[in-house]
Amino acid sequence: MAPTAQRAKKGSKKAAKAPRPSGGKKRNKKRKESYAIYIYKVLKQVHPNTGISSRAMVIMNSFVKDIFERIASESSRLAKYNTKSTITWREIQSAIRLILTGELLKHAVREGYHSFTMKRRSELVNPFYDKVSSRNSSALTSLV
Repeated sequence: MAPTAQRAKKGSKKAAKAPRPSGGKKRNKKRKESYAIYIYKVLKQVHPNTGISSRAMVIMNSFVKDIFERIASESSRLAKYNTKSTITWREIQSAIRLILTGELLKHAVREGYHSFTMKRRSELVNPFYDKVSSRNSSALTSLV
C-alpha cells in the first residue's frame, strides 16, 4: 500500500512552467480550411427556409474538398499530357467532363461558362480590372 501512496504523491507534483519572455509572441492556431460559409450561402439562395445540421455540413465540406481535389489532379494530368506548364480553363473544363456525369455535368459546364463570360465581359468594360498589361489593354479597348 505504501508504494502506491508514494506514486500518487509523485504524480501529483506538476512541473513549474517557465515564464514566457515578455517579447515572445503567442503561437496562433493553424486555421482549418472549410467551405461551410459558402455551402450555407448557396443553401440559403436555393432553399431560404431550410437549415443544415453540423453533421451534414461536415459531409458537404468533405464532398466539396474531394471534388476540387479530383478536378485539380485531373486538370494537372491533362496539362502534363499536352506538355503545358499552365492549367487553363480548357483543362479544367475537360477534367470536369471526365469526372462528372449527367445533370451535374451539364450544370457545372453551364455555370463555368457563365462565370468565364462574366469575367471576360468585366475585363472588356474595364481593361484595367485585372491589371491587364498595356499591350493587352489596347487590344481590349479596340474590341469595345
